[in-house]
Amino acid sequence: MEKIKIVLKDGSVKEANIGATIFDIANDISSRLAKEAMGGEVNGKAVGLKYQLYEDAEVSILTFEDEDGKDIFRHTSSHIMAQAVLRLFPNTKLAIGPPIENGFYYDLDSEHRFTEEDFGIIEKEMDKICQENLQIEKFEMSRDEAIKYMKKKNESYKVELIEDLPENTILSFYKQGEFVDLCAGPHLPSTKPVKAIKILSVAGAYWRGSEKNKMLQRIYATSYPKQKLLDEYLTRLEEAKKRDHRKLGKELDLFSIQEEGPGFPFFHPKGMVIRNILEEFWRKSHKKRGYDEVKTPIILNQQLWQTSGHWDHYKENMYFTNIDSMDYAVKPMNCPGSMLVYKRKMYSYRDFPIRLAEMGLVHRHELSGALHGLMRVRCFTQDDSHIFMLSEQIKDELVNRIDFIDYIYNVFGFKYRIELSTRPENSMGTNEEWDIATEALREALEEKRFPYKINEGDGAFYGPKIDFHLEDSIGRTWQCGTIQLDFQMPQRFELSYTGSDGEKHRPVMLHSVIYGSIERFIGILIEHFAGKFPAWIAPVQVKILPIADKFHGYAKEIATKLKNADLRVELDDRNEKIGYKIREAQLLKIPYMIIVGEKEMESNTISVRSRDQGELGSQELEFFIENLLEDVETRKI
Repeated sequence: MEKIKIVLKDGSVKEANIGATIFDIANDISSRLAKEAMGGEVNGKAVGLKYQLYEDAEVSILTFEDEDGKDIFRHTSSHIMAQAVLRLFPNTKLAIGPPIENGFYYDLDSEHRFTEEDFGIIEKEMDKICQENLQIEKFEMSRDEAIKYMKKKNESYKVELIEDLPENTILSFYKQGEFVDLCAGPHLPSTKPVKAIKILSVAGAYWRGSEKNKMLQRIYATSYPKQKLLDEYLTRLEEAKKRDHRKLGKELDLFSIQEEGPGFPFFHPKGMVIRNILEEFWRKSHKKRGYDEVKTPIILNQQLWQTSGHWDHYKENMYFTNIDSMDYAVKPMNCPGSMLVYKRKMYSYRDFPIRLAEMGLVHRHELSGALHGLMRVRCFTQDDSHIFMLSEQIKDELVNRIDFIDYIYNVFGFKYRIELSTRPENSMGTNEEWDIATEALREALEEKRFPYKINEGDGAFYGPKIDFHLEDSIGRTWQCGTIQLDFQMPQRFELSYTGSDGEKHRPVMLHSVIYGSIERFIGILIEHFAGKFPAWIAPVQVKILPIADKFHGYAKEIATKLKNADLRVELDDRNEKIGYKIREAQLLKIPYMIIVGEKEMESNTISVRSRDQGELGSQELEFFIENLLEDVETRKI
């Protein structure tokens, strides 16, 4: 039989029979891999295990460890959930049911109002479907046939989706037992591999995301191939609830969102301490690396935003106002302001690179349903950097910036992963410019030998970017830092410099943030540390707790010495029992407590209690101050 060549992910080459399936390839590698396989990737496209190969190809076997493998597993799970709902509530109409991060959902139109009481019943029916080991079969129809088929099944939402497609479209369907759904796939070969299911919540969702359409019911769920994995995920969910920055922000009196301004956060005194520490660290770090700080206005006229391209590519996210019969916009980004700062004078090639940094307040219109504490707001402060450079400086500046971001994240103890995001559909510039910019980012990452993933089509509208996704202490990831290479804005703003030949040339521009936004980064820190901030960040570093009134004088002397050492201290001189004061300080997650009584006053010492280590015993005050200052100076985590 004629053979085809299969190039595997590790670069090795295998031969296979024409018509071999992805499962055959996996089984040929190892029976264990075949057992764990969810599907495959053929020349970059995700496919099912039954997919047959008829020519040479690059093939990767996808397991549940791979994101695309999880998607196949969860997409199949969404069909199982829809099938269970239809068995229990036959008059339900199906909308869409995609996999999402950590799970899946299905939008449903039903006369039945789903509540938590239904979750167990649906889960039980889903388990039954999985145990039935229903084979999942793909078949295709023409657009006209598909419309007739779905009309017969009274699935009006599916009909609408199909009618929006071109007339010559061939559509795929997946069948498992009595259940059939319109779907591009791929899916598992059967329902059996889905071993552990949990329905998480139900919410309202407008059909196709439009408020003009009917409100549907969206059931969120998750699934795993092993019960142990589901149990671990549910434990992480419970931990995440305890760490919710909105809850801790209120308990620790850090910030609030008021009814008078949804999406516009208020920072309280203790929250401002954290914010100022982050900004001060940012300023010192940038100054040391040759950045000059600038400040640009919040409101600038319409013409500027037309020149920058935001008017055409970002208008729906902007706020507007009218001043002296002229249209203005509240800035959603800081970069156009930096263009004007650059244009104030003429530069020589000897002046480059020019590194500008700005803590700039921006406003973006977010739908009320998308708002989420400090994580998704309508006004936030971006720690922007704009680097103007010569073409031959691109690689060095990119590598320097990657090193800078790596340094900052290591200070906070964050691990991270990197994505290279390429050209989106809604973009400016030529293919050649995008290719040059994308290749420059790729070369910088290759030089640093940092592993990265390609994120197709997720670049900024003016250039490709490197995104940094932080991993917090319970394994969640947060997109924060970014580096964007931009040939477009220097052209649109007609930026120039005088080259060594005496002629005018165009500089290249690099946009970058590290925190992303101060507000969001604080929210991430709250959840990462569960409110137990390291001493160098903690709003209150030391709480002094006198046992009785007669020790207040000595306690005040200690407080004065701590304040003189530039430490943040509070004195709790209320007429309360010491046990109550200690418990309250623990709830406020203060790093250190100093307990003052007869013994301490007579020996001119202090009794120290650590939030993280418990009782540290009697110490000299100077020794305590010295150690705490060292922790602050070294930014100890």
